[in-house]
Amino acid sequence: MLIDAHELNRLPANEVMILCTGSQGEPMAALSRIANGTHRQISIQPGDTVIFSSNPIPGNTTSVNHVINQLSEAGAEVIHGKVNNIHTSGHGGQEEQKLMLRLIKPKFFMPVHGEYRMQKIHTELAMLCGVPEENCFILENGDVLALTDDSARVAGHFPAGDVYIDGNGIGDIGNAVIRDRRMLSEEGLVVVVATINMQKQAVLAGPDLLSRGFIYMRESGELINQAQRRVYRTIKQVFSDNDKVTEVMLKMQLPVICRNSSLIRRNVTQ
Repeated sequence: MLIDAHELNRLPANEVMILCTGSQGEPMAALSRIANGTHRQISIQPGDTVIFSSNPIPGNTTSVNHVINQLSEAGAEVIHGKVNNIHTSGHGGQEEQKLMLRLIKPKFFMPVHGEYRMQKIHTELAMLCGVPEENCFILENGDVLALTDDSARVAGHFPAGDVYIDGNGIGDIGNAVIRDRRMLSEEGLVVVVATINMQKQAVLAGPDLLSRGFIYMRESGELINQAQRRVYRTIKQVFSDNDKVTEVMLKMQLPVICRNSSLIRRNVTQ
């Protein structure tokens, strides 16, 4: 028997079961508002039982635990997790999929959700339910399926990767910027700073090294000192080998020295 939320208080509490959203701890879902006391019609009473019929999606564990704590503090008994073995899938089972296929009787079939192995099984179910194998398609993101009244075919592919959002724009980051950010996240950054008098061909200050995401500066004092000496010798060598030195020549030489440095390679290996 289905009742309206306004009728909850007219029935004995032990005869009422409420189905609501919020199993993943979403802030605005009904269960979260019930737990924090902001729901208009429903509030937790001591002795209530709350059942989470699904497991937290990876990344939602903290918010789910927060809701569980709030429910427990309000006096509810909370049943959740694998210990109680009450997980209910949000996806249809094979028999339900077969029923849908037999009711709809599709001419063409293309699964659109799940990993490849899951889509393959779903396609096999479709063939068991009468869809010809040549009319079944397992596509990747970006594949184009062209359909007419009596035919279907894969008609090309278009880029369908992630769209990165930066600032106020969507998709306004160039590939070069994304590539540089990925390199920084995976390899780190080392910056060499030196004050040089180009006319006198003299190093006035430095060189100093700054590292972000590559080594921990405080624990790598000897490595930093050796690298500073190597950079200093490299600058002096450039001056001694060339009558006229430009800033570009120095910038071009330092990355070569760093890439060929056994000192850096040895540190990475360790």
